Amino acid sequence: MGRDTIAEVLTVIRNANMDGKKMVKIPSSNITENIIKLLLREGFLENVRKHYENGNYFLVLTLRHQKTKKGPVTNILNLKQISRPGRRIYSMSKKIPRILGGIGIVILSTSHGILTDREARLEGIGGEILCYIW
Repeated sequence: MGRDTIAEVLTVIRNANMDGKKMVKIPSSNITENIIKLLLREGFLENVRKHYENGNYFLVLTLRHQKTKKGPVTNILNLKQISRPGRRIYSMSKKIPRILGGIGIVILSTSHGILTDREARLEGIGGEILCYIW
């Protein structure tokens, strides 16, 4: 039985975010690197480094936090995996959902690679809906 790497990445980020951690280390793969690049580009992450340790590559993520008087308030409010190994969810370009009226993002796996909902709509392609982030 294979591992669900997308679910692992989302869970690690969600747990670190809820715990108030600043840095997280996740195993690196092609799909996780592409998803993390999107999160960095969309402003959900502050920094990403690739780290080599014991023959394996890891991504070290720096989560973005806003400082307040009460303590750090996080930017990532919610991460939800949509497509799972047992149930794949696909969408055409015109039926890609909008999260909170466009504030959140949908990450899709398309024939052109891993894209956000806005990029997929601009290119006019649909694909597998991996997750929602808002």
